[in-house]
Parts: sequence; C-alpha cells; structure tokens
Amino acid sequence: MKLGAFSISIAVKDLAASRSFYEQLGFHVFAGGSEKNYYIMKNGDTLIGIFHGMFEGSMMTFNPGWDQDAKTVDGYDDVRNIQQKLKNAGIPLMSEVDADTSGPGGFMFKDPDGNIILIDQHI
Repeated sequence: MKLGAFSISIAVKDLAASRSFYEQLGFHVFAGGSEKNYYIMKNGDTLIGIFHGMFEGSMMTFNPGWDQDAKTVDGYDDVRNIQQKLKNAGIPLMSEVDADTSGPGGFMFKDPDGNIILIDQHI
C-alpha cells in the first residue's frame, strides 16, 4: 500500500506555546494558522501537526497522494482502496470514507496497542 506523506498529529492545549516550542526545535510553519486552530510544521522531511480543540490525544497521519512537501505524486493508492484492503484484512475501522465518492476523504483505525491512525487524502 502507498500511504503517502507521514506525520504525527498532536492535540495541544495552547497553540501559540506549542508553536513556539517546536520552533525552538528547528521546525517552521508549513501550513495552517492560528485562525484554523492548527499548524503543520516541518523540520527537513519531518512533519508534525499541532491541533487545538480538534481531537484528543495524538495520532499517526498518512496522506495518500502527497509527498512530504504536500505535492501530488503519481500512482498513489486512493483512500477508498486502502480502506477496502484493511476491511478485507479484518481490521476494524473507527470511521469510514464513503466508498461511493471520489477525491478528498479519510478514515481512522487503531493499531493493536490502541494507537490511532488517520488516513487523510486531500486530493
């Protein structure tokens, strides 16, 4: 499966404080904004997302169709195809993307240890 760009999505209590903290670690804002309640931050090829008030905890995120610079790649696996492969493998899903749609969509599931994984296609 081609899952696309990888990042960690982190729920934060104070968006500005978290942005400042990660900037001290060498990250810079790549996308988002305070008015959107999130920042996507980058340090080299490493991506993190910091989100305020959107979800609890943290999760791994994959973006089918994108590389680490959020540029479209050829030959990616559509989110619906990935979802169907996981369902066929017997992996329970927390949420699903409508299989009868196209374009952007996402779904979530947990690994055996309860870590949440988000497959989030933007194209």
